[in-house]
Amino acid sequence: MAATKGKRKHKKTPEERKEQISIEWDPKTKLGKMVRKGEIKTMSDALKTGLPIREPEIVDLLLPELEDEVLDVNMVQRMTDSGRRVKFVITVAVGNNDGYVGFGQAKGKEVGSSIRKAIDNAKSNIMEIRRGCGSWECGCGKPHTVPFAITGKSGSVEITFKPAPRGIGLATGDVAKKILTLAGIEDCWTFTKGKTKTTVNYAKAVFNALQKNVEMRVLENEIKNIGILSGITGLSEKKQTTENIKEVKKEEE
Repeated sequence: MAATKGKRKHKKTPEERKEQISIEWDPKTKLGKMVRKGEIKTMSDALKTGLPIREPEIVDLLLPELEDEVLDVNMVQRMTDSGRRVKFVITVAVGNNDGYVGFGQAKGKEVGSSIRKAIDNAKSNIMEIRRGCGSWECGCGKPHTVPFAITGKSGSVEITFKPAPRGIGLATGDVAKKILTLAGIEDCWTFTKGKTKTTVNYAKAVFNALQKNVEMRVLENEIKNIGILSGITGLSEKKQTTENIKEVKKEEE
């Protein structure tokens, strides 16, 4: 008898997930109620209110195409009178590959529930980053790299991001590459100091640098010259190429 294959689960589209959240979600915070009523329609407007994001459903509604990446799973053991207790510390990054990125950590007895909690914490810490064409070797004017040099530090790890010309790619380590990809940065030079093998401190240093990218004050004439844009700017090159390939295949069929 031939074994019957199990049916594949239908993967929900961002619109389907958005409808499901809007039906099931009962907001309790001021910002959540404003989003539910439709007074706030974009993530940029939600961050400009200055109100803290306490509910992950806010981010799910405003950024339905958000992706997550588990950066580190660390097992922590503690010896007590009753025996040895084991917990897991999860480090997660989230982003929409186009101007928004978040970082979160969580601890728990089970890996699955801890990952979900870390993702919710990362959504609560989401931020809108700036991108531009800050390299003197490039004059395209498109937001593909960091607009200026930024430095972040955590523990012994110190990392510096510098603008790179178009086509260079991400000249970084694996951890920083994952985070910058989620943030929507396509080209960047990176210089690091310290013990970068400690994944958690490396990731925290990257997010500390991106936080300075958000907080730094920039003159209006510099914004025009470098072409600095915040948040969602449109489709990235990778998404554009994949959509173009799909369109060509449809025309051929």
